[in-house]
Amino acid sequence: MKRLTSSKPEFERQESWRYKRITVNWRRPRGVTSKMRKEESGFPRKVKVGYGSKSSTRGLHPRGLIERLISREADLEHLDPKLYIVRISSRVGERKRLGIIAKAKEHNLHVANPGKEETRSVAEAPAAGTASAAKESPEEEYDTEANAEAVGEPSVDEEAS
Repeated sequence: MKRLTSSKPEFERQESWRYKRITVNWRRPRGVTSKMRKEESGFPRKVKVGYGSKSSTRGLHPRGLIERLISREADLEHLDPKLYIVRISSRVGERKRLGIIAKAKEHNLHVANPGKEETRSVAEAPAAGTASAAKESPEEEYDTEANAEAVGEPSVDEEAS
C-alpha cells in the first residue's frame, strides 16, 4: 500500500520528558530563555506549517478512502467501494448496526468500526453446546483438578471408576 503522508517528528511538549505531571500533548513553548522556542539543536522540533500533509490526502482514512458517517441503511445506497469507507455512527443501536453491516457486505463496502462480535471469524467462535474449549495447556487442567480436590469434589479419574 502506498504511504499517504510523509513522516514527521512526534511533537512533544517542552519538559514533558522530565516531569511526570506534564503531559506529552503539544503546547507552544513561551519562555523567554526557552531553548526549544529558540530552536536550538538537541531539542525537540516545534510545530510549523511545513509539516502539514498534502491537501489531496488531508482528511482521508489511512487506507486512502473517503470516510462516510452512516446512521441508517439508506445512506449506503450510492457509495462506491473504491472511493468510500463506512464508519457507523456511535448513536446507532446493535440491531440497526447489524443491518448496516450486512448491507455494507452486499455492496462490498469496508466498515471501519464493525464492532467486536463482527470481527471474530466463525472458526474462532466457540460452539454453542460445548463447554469452554479454552484449555490450552495441561497445567490449567491440573489446576482445576487440584481445586476440585480442595473443595472436596471427586476428580475426573474417580468419577470414571
